[in-house]
Amino acid sequence: MPGQPKYQRIAEQLRRQIDDGGLPPGAKLPTEEELQAAYGVSRPTVRDATDVLQAAGLVERRPGRGGGVFVREQVMIEAYAWRDDQPMSTTSEADLFFRTVREQGHEPSQEFSTRVEPMPADFAALLHVETGSTAAVRRCLRFVDGVPHSIQDSWYPQWLCEKVPELFSPHNIAQGTTKLLRERGYHQVAALTTTSARMPTPIEAALLQIPVAAGTPVLHNVLTGYTADRPLRISAAAFAADKVRLVSAHGDIETITRLRR
Repeated sequence: MPGQPKYQRIAEQLRRQIDDGGLPPGAKLPTEEELQAAYGVSRPTVRDATDVLQAAGLVERRPGRGGGVFVREQVMIEAYAWRDDQPMSTTSEADLFFRTVREQGHEPSQEFSTRVEPMPADFAALLHVETGSTAAVRRCLRFVDGVPHSIQDSWYPQWLCEKVPELFSPHNIAQGTTKLLRERGYHQVAALTTTSARMPTPIEAALLQIPVAAGTPVLHNVLTGYTADRPLRISAAAFAADKVRLVSAHGDIETITRLRR
């Protein structure tokens, strides 16, 4: 493009090589000296070009001997917003996450924490409770092959925590909260899921390792679970949009698995 800075033209050419597979995942970019000679530009111009690619999450810099600028290995995971063969009253999101990631040939893991916060207005409206009332928030930071994949915050209202005090526990619940609630008589019989896209908060960008200048949005998936009588809980998950493809599977899952290419 006429008038476009040299570093942007270089970045676009390198980006096309990455997109076309000329520079595959894990490949090392030419050195700064090689890029200077190839494009007839200065070292700062080359550095600006690779900074653009790094900000976009396409490359990473590795220090030390054998270091340099390398094409990032991006793993795209299909995460289920819905899957009919998972009974909603017995299967937790963690169970589904571990199963689907392993089905795709990768290794899942997670870190767990609990905090107490006032219920925000939008979630309070969904759960039919007072805004600002106490809620237990149980967080799972999930990883695929050691790389941050998603943040899932499950919100439990105060009335439910009083009935099931384990929800306030700072420790993971071995059988999962879905099964625990069912054992205590709170059967989740229905769920409503909504998904939207937005830019990450600073905390989400840090936890998901989204480069600040990348402009990568997150997919925000909010599931509201219901008993037959009232709303029960909210599970809000944030996924980096360049790492996750949300899918829904309905009916005979085995048929889908067998025939899908």
